[in-house]
Amino acid sequence: MAVLRLGSRGADVLALQQGLRAKGHVIDEADGFFGPATDRAVRAFQGSVGLNPDGWAGEMTQEALFPTPWSETGDFARLTPFVVGRMFPGTRLYNIVVHLPHVLAGLRQAELADLAMGLMALATVRAESAGFAPIDEGPSRFNTEPGAAPFNRYDAGTKIGQRLGNREPGDGARFRGRGFVQLTGRDNYARIGREIGRDLLAEPDAANEPATAGRILGRFLKNAESRIRRALARRDFAAARKAVNGGTHGLAEFETCYRAGERFLA
Repeated sequence: MAVLRLGSRGADVLALQQGLRAKGHVIDEADGFFGPATDRAVRAFQGSVGLNPDGWAGEMTQEALFPTPWSETGDFARLTPFVVGRMFPGTRLYNIVVHLPHVLAGLRQAELADLAMGLMALATVRAESAGFAPIDEGPSRFNTEPGAAPFNRYDAGTKIGQRLGNREPGDGARFRGRGFVQLTGRDNYARIGREIGRDLLAEPDAANEPATAGRILGRFLKNAESRIRRALARRDFAAARKAVNGGTHGLAEFETCYRAGERFLA
């Protein structure tokens, strides 16, 4: 989606101008040229829907003006791509439109179809894969020693590897973090795979398939549901994050995202 701003021309600008007029914003002429009048109208519209009134009609502004049809029901009907996009500043709206249905479907399958767990899932994605797409964990100082093979800190025989249940050569890389929740380690791949009916030990890369990644996220949260709900009830975001991550990595992003969702849904 092109970003439209002062000086832009063409059919996209004409559509923008027509959309602004339909929302009651005055433009002298809908002529396909993004001039000062269009700039003023864009800024006024952005301010009216809680966006930064910068005059740049990018993904968020165009999605607010021309909403994507949304088929969710119940509590999740409120978690539209536009709302979630505001919780993920800097993330491509395209990724949210494509992957949000898989996240919500995974929660429904795990019987977690309420706003608290919806926000919990989204905040988890923000902390683990802010681009809102299932991804591979990359080599870092936390999983790889200098000059060593990638993920050697996770390998069989290491302290971390033992905790993850990695017991065969190559398990560190084979069962590295994947998906929305960064599923990691042979034991987790085996357990979650059984619970969702997918042999993730034989097909670890399947954890990055969007539908499967959504189911993994839902199942992971379901397994810690009691701890998560207790933590959220007392506004203990560190405990909620720890119930999933085992620590507080990404806590700032997690809490910011959760609170933003509450604010936008209020």
